[in-house]
Amino acid sequence: MTEKIETGSVLTGKVTGIQPYGAFIALDENTQGLVHISEITHGYVKDINDHLKVGDEVKVKVLSIDENAGKIGLSIRATEEAPVQQAVAKPKKPRKRQAAAIVPEVEGQQGFNTLKDKLQEWIDQSQREDLIKK
Repeated sequence: MTEKIETGSVLTGKVTGIQPYGAFIALDENTQGLVHISEITHGYVKDINDHLKVGDEVKVKVLSIDENAGKIGLSIRATEEAPVQQAVAKPKKPRKRQAAAIVPEVEGQQGFNTLKDKLQEWIDQSQREDLIKK
């Protein structure tokens, strides 16, 4: 099928057909390969027709050759330099704050204490008449 075509080689081909999943590229009169939609260009491709049309000449890199199935996997993206992405600071969504437990302030104490320190205090509070709801 492909005496001169090898994996990793860069060739020029002509777009012969476009499907939703990729584009068929004729490498010579007898050999045709497929550029999957993910290998069209860097970034997301929603519609191949926005990037290619039948008859376009494209430079492709041979990714894989399956002699038994007669399939050649190609990539246009692999022949192009990856675009430099500029760091764009996205505005961060504010985090939802957890509601703090409402504990009455006792004898001027506030802040966080360990459970051991607070346990006796809570027991005492639970027995106070002025804090018990009626």
